[in-house]
Amino acid sequence: MIRTLLIVALGGGIGSALRFMVSKIVTENMNSTFPYPTFAVNIGGCLLIGLFYGLSSHGNLGGNSVRMLLTTGLCGGFTTFSTFCNENLALLRGGNIIAAALYAGLSIVLGFMAVAAGYWIAEHAIE
Repeated sequence: MIRTLLIVALGGGIGSALRFMVSKIVTENMNSTFPYPTFAVNIGGCLLIGLFYGLSSHGNLGGNSVRMLLTTGLCGGFTTFSTFCNENLALLRGGNIIAAALYAGLSIVLGFMAVAAGYWIAEHAIE
């Protein structure tokens, strides 16, 4: 368990550093109010996690440690949006269309509401 935790932490640190670098590069090259840095990270993370899980499912990625390093660690540190999308794909591939729709829809709606609630709480705690 400790070994796996350290592997995930290593991947997470690398993913976080990559997120910072990609966001910085995109910010420096895109002058817009659209959140291109986050968008780029989320879409790139989705591509990576799909690639890693696809390779893993065909036995072309190495063992469980490499998969944990790259998926839970690297992609998780880079963006949790990739995990969210991968989980939705798994639900769809398993024929769980209603569960996938609920998970996606509720995550977006409740996530937005939670951010708004947190912001409201912070504003009123200052008063």
